[in-house]
Amino acid sequence: MRVIVMVKATEESEAGIMPSTELMEAMGKFNEELINAGVMLAGEGLHPSSKGKRIAFDGPSRTVIDGPFAETRELVAGFWIWEVKDMAEAVEWAKRCPNPMPGPSELEIRQVFEAADFGDALTPELAEQEERQRQKLAGH
Repeated sequence: MRVIVMVKATEESEAGIMPSTELMEAMGKFNEELINAGVMLAGEGLHPSSKGKRIAFDGPSRTVIDGPFAETRELVAGFWIWEVKDMAEAVEWAKRCPNPMPGPSELEIRQVFEAADFGDALTPELAEQEERQRQKLAGH
């Protein structure tokens, strides 16, 4: 199963404070372990929400909202996408992660939907379309 592991933002990350060399070295080592184990599919840090935008939808209407956004602890400062056998394995890897922030921080793990999760709503035509899109993405 695939999971996304989100590094929750902190006041420091939202202020644009960059990680120390020591933290970058520790995270680099952890990422290397994930890659060598065949777990890590992707992972990146994100700029603070002050550099972001939100698009609010209401029927046909679209409204652009400039960052920064409130509720810092609900924002995401970075992420990984992991391939694991189950949620327990994802939790075990997450517990091995160096603290991603200088102070208290949090990771959130969420399972990624797979085609089979959609049942009958995913028609054969939609499944074929999704597979074509995955093939195109894999070709990049």
